[in-house]
Amino acid sequence: MRPQAVLFDCDGVLADSEMLVNAIVAEQLTALGWPMQAAEARETFLGLALPDMVPRIEARVGSLPPGWAQEIAMLLAIEMTRRTPAIPGAVEAVHRIVAAGVPVAVASNSGRAELMAKMRGLGLATVFGDRIFSFEDVDRPKPWPDIYLAAAASCDAAPQDCVVVEDSVPGVRAGMAAGCRVLGFAHETPRGVLAAHGATPFLAMDELDALLGI
Repeated sequence: MRPQAVLFDCDGVLADSEMLVNAIVAEQLTALGWPMQAAEARETFLGLALPDMVPRIEARVGSLPPGWAQEIAMLLAIEMTRRTPAIPGAVEAVHRIVAAGVPVAVASNSGRAELMAKMRGLGLATVFGDRIFSFEDVDRPKPWPDIYLAAAASCDAAPQDCVVVEDSVPGVRAGMAAGCRVLGFAHETPRGVLAAHGATPFLAMDELDALLGI
């Protein structure tokens, strides 16, 4: 079924940035007294927006220093400005979808500055244009549906006519709650886990054309 729009997550779908981001998170938390490696940060926070991370962190280390959330958001944005590795085949897949005449949007639980740095680093800022949504653009981050409802509206498409491309359980839950069809990219999360939450799993970006019917 050819969708009316394709709505992409960013980290782990377009940007292969999870380990870079998690290394920074782990370093910051270790300094606060929660010893952590990047892989543990990934397991603990995959798919969560910063506002949902903060209560978990404070439950472990106590109240965070004033401005800590803003500081780590800036660190992440700076790192993504330096380098944003792409998921193999992801940028090419976006261009093929656009060339087929299907509108695209990106919806991420990253902060706005960090997300825009990733879009520029991937060369996709002008492709997505004003259809770039961070958790700061909606009332509630994933797993709530708000961000995918906003992304669908930006493409003038009904959610049920959209396909979401996700790689995390919170993201899949958000897409399903919005009423979209969800494709689960099994890059970091096992395909069985994605399928259990309602996604159709796939393993490589070159599979997208067939899955989207373009």
